[in-house]
This record gives sequence, C-alpha cells and structure tokens, in this order.
Amino acid sequence: MTQSGYATERDTTEGKVFTVTGGDWDQVVSGIDPLTDERIVVNMGPQHPSTHGVLRLVLELEGETVTEARPVVGYLHTGIEKNLEYRNWVQGSTFVTRMDYLAPLHNETGYALAVEKLLGVEEQITERATTIRVLMMELNRISSHLVWLATTGMELGAISMMLYGFREREYILDIFEEASGLRMNHAYIRPGGVAQDFPESAVKKTREFLKYLPKKLKEYEDMLSGQPIWHERTKGVAVLDVTGCVALGITGPVLRSAGLAWDLRKTMPYCGYETYEFDVPTATTADVWGRYQVRLAEIRESMKIVEQALDRLRPGPVMIQDKKIGWPAQLAIGVDGMGNSLEHVAKIMGQSMESLIHHFKLVTEGFRVPAGQVYVQIEAPRGELGVHAVSDGGTRPYRVHYREPSFVNLQAIPAMAEGALLADVIAGGASLDPVMGGCDR
Repeated sequence: MTQSGYATERDTTEGKVFTVTGGDWDQVVSGIDPLTDERIVVNMGPQHPSTHGVLRLVLELEGETVTEARPVVGYLHTGIEKNLEYRNWVQGSTFVTRMDYLAPLHNETGYALAVEKLLGVEEQITERATTIRVLMMELNRISSHLVWLATTGMELGAISMMLYGFREREYILDIFEEASGLRMNHAYIRPGGVAQDFPESAVKKTREFLKYLPKKLKEYEDMLSGQPIWHERTKGVAVLDVTGCVALGITGPVLRSAGLAWDLRKTMPYCGYETYEFDVPTATTADVWGRYQVRLAEIRESMKIVEQALDRLRPGPVMIQDKKIGWPAQLAIGVDGMGNSLEHVAKIMGQSMESLIHHFKLVTEGFRVPAGQVYVQIEAPRGELGVHAVSDGGTRPYRVHYREPSFVNLQAIPAMAEGALLADVIAGGASLDPVMGGCDR
C-alpha cells in the first residue's frame, strides 16, 4: 500500500478515480476526495422509465439531489425520414405511421396534408374523408392519453391505473381494427383521403365507447385525484413555467398546464377543426399535477369532437376523385388478410388496357408531385407535430423532416430535474409523455 493510502490515481471524463488497495475507507478518502465534493454519476437507463421507448439519462447526484441531467437519445433510431426518399409518395404513409407509434394517425395526417398542399389539391379532399380523419385522430388522442395515464400511474405506484388505462385503450384499438384492419401502424390516412370507408359497424362501436368511457374517467379520478400519495408525487413536482416552455419550444399539454391555451386546432385550424365545438383545457400549476388534469380534460373534449364527427358523417367518397392521384383501392378481408377485393381487381382488369396500365403505374411508380416545399403543422397528443416536405418534381420525396414534439419536449428534462430529488426525475420525465420512436425517427 502506498504511503498516501491509495494506489495510483487517474483522471477520467467523470473526474478523478482512485484505486483503493487497503486501509480504512475513512483514512483513504480523508484529505483526498472529501465527501462534500463527492459527485456520483449514474446512468438511469438505457431503459423504459415511462417514456414509451428506450431513453438514457446521465445524472450527476449529490445524495439524492440531481445537480445535472443529460438526456441521451438514439436507441430507437429507425431512419424513417431517410427511407421515405426511396419510396413513392403514397408508400410514405406506411413509414411515417411507425414514428410516434402511440399517435400513428396524427403522423399520417400531417404527412397527407403536406403532400396534398404540394399537389395543390386541398380543396378536392372530400368532406367525408376529412370528417373521418378528425374522428380517427381524436380517438387516437384519447388512446394516447390513456397510455400516458396508465404508464405514469404505474411509475408512481398506482399499479391498478396501468391495468385500467390499457383496458379502455383496447376499445379504441378495436375500432381502429374495424376501420382499417390494423390496431396500430395503419397507413389508413393517405394523400388524397383515407384508405377505405369508416364502416357502420365501427360507428356503432364508437358510439358505445362514448357511453362507456365517462364512467371510467370518473373512476380514475376517484382513485387518483384524492390520493395523498398521488398529490405528493405530482403537486409542485417538475415545475416548468410558461416562460420556460416558450424558451424551449415546449408545446402540447405541458405548455397548456403552464397556463397558455395554445392548441393548433384552435389557433391555426386544419381539417375543419374551426367548425367543431370544443374547449382548450389549461392549468396554472405548471407541474405534473397540472399535466395530469389537462390530459384528463382533453380526453373529455376529444369525446365531444368524436360525437360531432359521427353526426357529420354523410355518404360520399373517401378518396380524391382525380384518377391521377386517388389510390385505386377497395380493401377487403380475404384469405390472405387485407387487400384489394377480387371484384375490384376484376373490374380494373376488365375495363381497358389503358386503365390497367394506369393502375399499374400509379401503384408501382406513383404520381408526380410538383417541385416545391411546404411546412404543415397539426396538434398531436404531445404537442406541435410539423412536417417539412420537399419535392423535386418526381414520384418520391426529395426530403421529409418531422418537427417531432417528443424530441423537442425532452429538452425540458434538465430544466425540471436539476435541483430536484432523484425520484422526481421519473415523475417529471413521465409527465412529458415522450415517445422515443418519434424522437429517434
């Protein structure tokens, strides 16, 4: 053992490291690395702490107090934006739906609106298709908030909430399956309209769900809102005021919980949202409790919009009537799953050789989009979802970039966590509701 009580020291990126070879620990550290100056650097992750995907947080601690927090992303990188450059404009829907996989229909809608704006056909989208888009997006908002409620409940100790939240979400996934054939990653909302009509059976299921959910929401509030532990873990925790939100570009429920009623459905309407009656819930606490209240209220407002959309469903086409753009599909469930109905295929093949060639080229090559660039933004469950689409005049995107709210909102973790307790990092991170598939796209 060396005279000073420790073996050779070495400097690392995280500070000075001592290799202890013997002696009493108090003697070893006294005068060398005082406890008051000691830093503990820990990796929280890479794991899944209520983030719907893999996130790593590098935390510097003094006791249980976080002095520095650094989010590390990239563990779910899929290269979706790059892949879009190698597929035609319609095939892009199949990729973007997989980004934020808890809000696939919002990803699809943002993309479809951007392509339609490049084409200059916004006015040609049928009323029924637009209504179906609103209906599906609001159901998706409810299902996304239910997952947030479920996973955050689990992280903070309310295990029952995990079971109930996913139970109710199943009803919505059943509706999605009835309409599109898939529970997730639907590629249902496409440039020009939607892949197929919203059937009467799905309308019936949706109306049943609207009667079922209010009672369940009341049960959630009875279980959580009056619970002392829930209050302790959420009130005054991970505070980020409106100034901080605006400075960091934070949008969605986190911004609205700080008191700013910024909702693109109201402030910059799209898909006819200006014709629907609904409120924008806000809170003033700017903490986890406020975000909980805002999301519960948003579920109720989305239910109002869904009900109005159901009442507006009028018979009519669900795809643009321009045969140079409209995807020639009439989907049916056959022995091989979901595909074109045999009657539809027979009709196309029986019309004319020109019709068959056009169908073949539209499906394999795709339509051409005039050169230009657009930016379209919509209100996704986590905030502003922006789509910057660039065309060089070909049948494939030159570039598509998403302004993804999960990625932007994650910037708030250091602002909320530093100076707080380690346990509150989980509550604060969960209250952002980040989906790492969208963050790492």
